[in-house]
Amino acid sequence: MMRTTWLAVAVTALTASSANAAIIDWQAELQRCRELRASVAPLLQAGEGISAVGRSNRSVRRCIWIQRMAVRKKVPGAETW
Repeated sequence: MMRTTWLAVAVTALTASSANAAIIDWQAELQRCRELRASVAPLLQAGEGISAVGRSNRSVRRCIWIQRMAVRKKVPGAETW
């Protein structure tokens, strides 16, 4: 009986922590993506590739995903790329 109670408490704690990890601070993420776009856009317009800019493709893909999800969820300040 005691083991079952501890197991239930552990599962509840893990579930609660994973639910909190899924919450996204949309405004902070959108601001980070705006800054990334502001620093990358002039170099891309000048003909430099994304690898020459020194940004990882992962961060660019994440920003694109964040922008799409924010637009879909109608987060204030979200715009499409």
